[in-house]
Amino acid sequence: MTTYLLAGGGTAGHVNPLLAVADALRDRDPDAEILVLGTREGLEARLVPERGYELLFVDKVPFPRRPNRDAAAFPTRFRRATGQVRAHLISRGVDVVVGFGGYASAPAYVAARRMRVPVVVHEANAKPGMANILGARSAAQVGVAFEGTPLRRSRVVGMPLRREIVELDRDALRAEAAEYFGLDAGIPTLLVFGGSLGAMRLNEAFGEGHGAAWRDILDAGWQLVHVTGERSTLVDPGARGYAMRRYVDRMDLAFALADLILSRAGAATVSEISALGIPAVYVPYAVGNGEQALNAAAAVRAGAAILIGDADFTADRVRADVVPLLADGGRRAAITAAAASVGTRTGTENVVAMIDEALG
Repeated sequence: MTTYLLAGGGTAGHVNPLLAVADALRDRDPDAEILVLGTREGLEARLVPERGYELLFVDKVPFPRRPNRDAAAFPTRFRRATGQVRAHLISRGVDVVVGFGGYASAPAYVAARRMRVPVVVHEANAKPGMANILGARSAAQVGVAFEGTPLRRSRVVGMPLRREIVELDRDALRAEAAEYFGLDAGIPTLLVFGGSLGAMRLNEAFGEGHGAAWRDILDAGWQLVHVTGERSTLVDPGARGYAMRRYVDRMDLAFALADLILSRAGAATVSEISALGIPAVYVPYAVGNGEQALNAAAAVRAGAAILIGDADFTADRVRADVVPLLADGGRRAAITAAAASVGTRTGTENVVAMIDEALG
């Protein structure tokens, strides 16, 4: 029996691909022991036990960004965290460590290297995090979701995706999706969303004030599904053809109905849209280290997506760039064709293959 330790967490961007790989390993070999290493503070503390996996804990030890008291305490705290992982590796007889980034991964990589346990690294973002940069130096296998990710000895394997995305038949679900949103399956649909908390810039452009762009979308003969985010205070105008939702727990239906998507460019978002071959307009979130623009770069280069900077995104920009695209069937057909060639639905299988190679 093989014992796998999957390390990662903190955010959905780390937890979701980890769980996709865990599910694939369990489906393939129900007798395998699949353990997850995470912190008590991260999203994994809730999501991993809910999925039926045992969660082992390690202290959260952020990398120091500046010289201060935390930086002085970092070496001691990191050694303690590494010792915690070492104890897990010994007590559970771990055969391979698979890291997805985040606070739990760095001490897992160090402990595994010292114990000569093979390591597999998966990086979801086009700009790798510090933990995976560390892990890639001695890993047996390194996979990345996006071409051009600067990680040593890496190969493009795609993103491990949720099963409902991998198995999604958009044509078969379009009628159900239209009914779910109260729209017409025969009318082209623009999907706008910014993540579970929404995106203020997108909401302001489409749903605020007299000049809001939602009217222009409807006037162009399209429908609009606008997922505003749970914290949004936008008021639904109740217009026919405009489905405003604060949260959608069936994003598979939203994707099934979408003929064009306008969204942020998180790694999972770009990977899912690309895997489904849906043309997109990305408005990368400007806060952070610029990874969202890099996540979208491959799709933009391939002609499968258009990028608009966050600072430039307004209702007027929607009218100038997006509305003409809705009316240009030839251009949309070209983008759709390019979109079909960019993504992959086999990211999970590709990561599992890397794990097998590391064990072999």
